[in-house]
Amino acid sequence: MSPPGRPKGESLSAQREGSPESPPGRPKRECFERQREASPVTTAAQLLAASALPRAEARLLLAAALGTTIERLIAWPGQQVDADAAARFASLAARCGDGEPVAYLLGEKEFFGRRFEVTPAVLVPRPETELLVEAALARLGAKAAPQVLDLGTGSGCIAITLALECPAAVVLAVDRSAEALAGARRNAIELGAMVEFALGDWYGGMARRFDVIVANPPYVADADPHLQALRHEPRRALASGADGLDDLRRVIAAAPAHLLAGGCLGVEHGADQGAAVRDLFVRAGFAAIATLRDLAGLERVCFGTVAV
Repeated sequence: MSPPGRPKGESLSAQREGSPESPPGRPKRECFERQREASPVTTAAQLLAASALPRAEARLLLAAALGTTIERLIAWPGQQVDADAAARFASLAARCGDGEPVAYLLGEKEFFGRRFEVTPAVLVPRPETELLVEAALARLGAKAAPQVLDLGTGSGCIAITLALECPAAVVLAVDRSAEALAGARRNAIELGAMVEFALGDWYGGMARRFDVIVANPPYVADADPHLQALRHEPRRALASGADGLDDLRRVIAAAPAHLLAGGCLGVEHGADQGAAVRDLFVRAGFAAIATLRDLAGLERVCFGTVAV
């Protein structure tokens, strides 16, 4: 197999336009070796070694710049990188170094084993949100045609995953951003998920009731210094009042009026908000309140059930 940059069957001399002729008595091979030493080729391994980014992020961006796969990049670290691809990688690396999420640079993010289109109009899906999905699926299993509501769907990763993992579910996904909903619809079409989408602000104007409501609302305090590191993501999908609980209060307090008998609500929250969120569930009249911890052992998801 010919390596990239050298068409099959083409000699090295044919590729080097304007290559010098060898002086009398000196073999052409020696001339070409001297020219190669004078102009060293940049390889993938060299670019990765010189990058200040974490190796995993650098690999993703270099693979994108080269139009190749991570697997191929790892298997062939010595592949040559032309000037255009190196410049693309440098641009992507600079933006990543400035805090722009890799998901935005690549235009996609993996969630629950599937790739979702991601744009700056939506929050980047996080691995901890998979815990919310897993818990919701466990509560859907025994129902014949469960009615599911995903509030603040963003990229649609929660609603679409629930629809694909539980095909019997009837899923409605709501978001107040038309741009976010457009991307979520594209993801649903691409992944073959049956999801209904609606423009709205939480429960605004909704008359239906559901077996399961899930939400990953904004839960960062307005003055939280971590917001600076998240500045490239939509602030309204992150920040929620002085204590970060404004949207959680709205979602939890209004949920019982939109749940069927025995239905449940599940929300994601900040790692230091577990006690406050449980209190909100109690105040709203929920029973069987349970907090789930993520892989780091941090309180991350809370579920509660309304009376039968």
